[in-house]
Amino acid sequence: MSAPFSFSILARDPRSAARRGRITTPHGTIETPAFMPVGTAGTVKSLTPEDVQDLGFDVILGNTYHLALRPGEEVIRRLGGLHRFMNWPRTLLTDSGGFQVLSLADRSTLSDDGVAFRSHLDGSLLMMTPERSMAIQEALGSDIAMAFDDCPPLPSERSRLEAAVSRTTRWAARCRAVFPGDGRALFGIVQGGDDHELRERSAEAVRAIGFEGYAIGGVSVGESADRSRAVVSRTAPLLPEAQPRYLMGMGTPADLVDMKDLGIDLFDCELPTRNARNGSLFTGGRSIQIKRQEFRDDPRPLDESCGCYVCRHYSRAYLRHLYVAREILSMRLNTLHNLHQYAALMRRAREAIEAGRYADLLREARTTWGA
Repeated sequence: MSAPFSFSILARDPRSAARRGRITTPHGTIETPAFMPVGTAGTVKSLTPEDVQDLGFDVILGNTYHLALRPGEEVIRRLGGLHRFMNWPRTLLTDSGGFQVLSLADRSTLSDDGVAFRSHLDGSLLMMTPERSMAIQEALGSDIAMAFDDCPPLPSERSRLEAAVSRTTRWAARCRAVFPGDGRALFGIVQGGDDHELRERSAEAVRAIGFEGYAIGGVSVGESADRSRAVVSRTAPLLPEAQPRYLMGMGTPADLVDMKDLGIDLFDCELPTRNARNGSLFTGGRSIQIKRQEFRDDPRPLDESCGCYVCRHYSRAYLRHLYVAREILSMRLNTLHNLHQYAALMRRAREAIEAGRYADLLREARTTWGA
């Protein structure tokens, strides 16, 4: 294993808050800004870990709740941890299960102690507390663990947002108290919905506890894109300058370019892989629906300026055929292409920041994508 967790800022854009950094973890480095493909159950759907490495990604996200249910954290621990279990030699970040407070609200009961989930697999009871979340993530062996938080939907009454901030703060302190100081990192999460005063309160409380990194949670949970961006623009400056800043679950190409301008270092979102499986493919800043009849006889690659494996070898007509025929290869090729687009965007962002030209990339994005 390599060095313990650390973060350094290598370059700053002179006309924005965008910064180019490097995170060091026990399993290697993450060049930031970085996007993390979502591997909820220990796999980025339809791809091998080698595919993900070849695309240029340094880190994958796994999920505590889902892996605890299947195959179970003790199985993974006995088999050498999640890195060995899924054959991923690079950095792993694990979500704490806090998002499932929102996504599985109809199957859970929330209290100040934690959340009682009824498994979506077999109805069995899973009690998730801050201590249990930390124990599961320790068994998985992730390099970056997330504090357990209460993620409310939007819109929500102010009383619900206040309760989430209070609960997230108490849970963060409980996570910090049991997290081992073993070279791995624990990130705290700021909640508060779309209420700026509550975001300030949450950020101050989480900063006071002290973490190796900080995340903005509770965005893209029912509000408009403009509202999400307004929340991030006001919250990002509240986070410590010297630690990585992670925006959870917000991730169109336009989002990524816009949010890096605010100093965000890490991103994750299911969008590129989910859209790929649904036949929505990114080309030059826009998306096309590959199932459309217009592509039936189209010999062109998806994107003539894209150098990915898919665009070098296959036509739009063939990709449409695979999707319409529901062939498994459709999911794989579409996912390879979409993630290549995201990896290329991250590289362009890092290069633009290093060259002091991030404003040019932002201007291009706003012209092309309406960011």
